[in-house]
Amino acid sequence: MKPTIYDIAKLAGVSTATVSKVFNRTGNISEATRSKVLRISRELKYQPSMVASALAGKNTYSLGLLIPDLVNPFFAELARHVEDRAHALGYNLIICNTDNDINKEIQYIQLLRQKSVDGIIVATGVRDDDALKELIHQQVPVVLVAREMSMLAVSTVLTDDFVGGYNAASHLLELGHRRIGLVAESMTVSSSKERVRGCRYALEEAGVPYDDKLLAVSDFSVAGGKEAAAGLLREEPTAIFACNDLLAIGVMQAAKEAGLAIPSELSVIGFDNTILATITDPPMTTIAQPIRAIGHQVVDLITREINGEQVVKQRVVLLPELIRRGSTAARSE
Repeated sequence: MKPTIYDIAKLAGVSTATVSKVFNRTGNISEATRSKVLRISRELKYQPSMVASALAGKNTYSLGLLIPDLVNPFFAELARHVEDRAHALGYNLIICNTDNDINKEIQYIQLLRQKSVDGIIVATGVRDDDALKELIHQQVPVVLVAREMSMLAVSTVLTDDFVGGYNAASHLLELGHRRIGLVAESMTVSSSKERVRGCRYALEEAGVPYDDKLLAVSDFSVAGGKEAAAGLLREEPTAIFACNDLLAIGVMQAAKEAGLAIPSELSVIGFDNTILATITDPPMTTIAQPIRAIGHQVVDLITREINGEQVVKQRVVLLPELIRRGSTAARSE
């Protein structure tokens, strides 16, 4: 027979109302009583009913996280920091990997609603505005991370991608490079567009003409970056800025297969500063996103909204940082 809150109350020597307040994080309960109730509930292996809580209009203390690709270390690291912060605040996290598939995105949003999650964190470039609009209409707290959709009234946490692209190009320009190639993911994604825009602005500011032939668009993978770079190398760039670390690894692979030494014959710079950037040969120069801060900020925003503490939507923009490693060097004469 499953234990109930009546069993916990009896063993703890408190009322069922007190047990309920402990689980719902309400009321003025002493830390000693709270710890005792939680200890007994663990010993009895008591599991509060999320469905019952949802039907009663209470929080389920669960969050959903939509990410496009767990294979991408940026999103894997982001998910870890989101989970860490959520756990610290007493929330469980349901991670949904969408593969940038619009049908999977819709299915996962429906699934999360069925599970009555308290809020949904969206790290994908959701292409179905109606799905998010419906969540907002239903007053489900939604926060975007590393993405931006200006037409929706939602809070957003992101890195200043324009500044990141500008810093990447500025670094290459300082090293004497003038023929700088770009490998970007889909230009429908706001982060990619802003990184390219920042790079172009730095080139124009330095009086270096922007050449459309030096921009290659790739899918979101190492293989895609490699294929895009193979075509780009025919234009003889002396440096390439890839809009994320995965693409940059593909660029490095293409360069090595073409017989180009990195960085003496081709400088390569990535974006994200994931763990992959430290294990390439040579280690990768990259633009670091503050991934831990992003993950914590987005959880803080959505939990404040869930608790009614946050009414005004916020746009939190964090600054990136250039991390110099061995994949970039001064242009050879």
